[in-house]
Amino acid sequence: MRTEANVFIIPGAFFFVAGTAYGIFTHWAEFVGVTAIYLTGAMFAMVSVYFKMLEKRHGKRAEDRLDAEISEDAGLQGVFAPWSWWPLVCGAGAALAFLALAVGWWIMAPAAVLGIIGLVGWVMEFSRGQHAH
Repeated sequence: MRTEANVFIIPGAFFFVAGTAYGIFTHWAEFVGVTAIYLTGAMFAMVSVYFKMLEKRHGKRAEDRLDAEISEDAGLQGVFAPWSWWPLVCGAGAALAFLALAVGWWIMAPAAVLGIIGLVGWVMEFSRGQHAH
């Protein structure tokens, strides 16, 4: 996870430096741009911190070590839905939400309902508990 953390911390540092340079060049009069650039850097930094926390929790993976063998990563890598329709429902909700920005805010209500239905369906797709389907 160290490589992934570095992949995200480098652009994060760049955006913090770029935000400061942008503020200096605009004489700190353009608050929206500075805020947006700083928030972009903060998003990169959050992902980097998350990967650092995963590295501490799980230790080094085989791909993080130079002496690792290919066979160390053999086996089950996770559970993936081969033909799930729920991402399409989530995408339709997101498309309606973006349409609401252009057409009218009243479209945001059905977009939120559709997005929540799609997200709950996607998360609970493999549920084996009381409400399994």
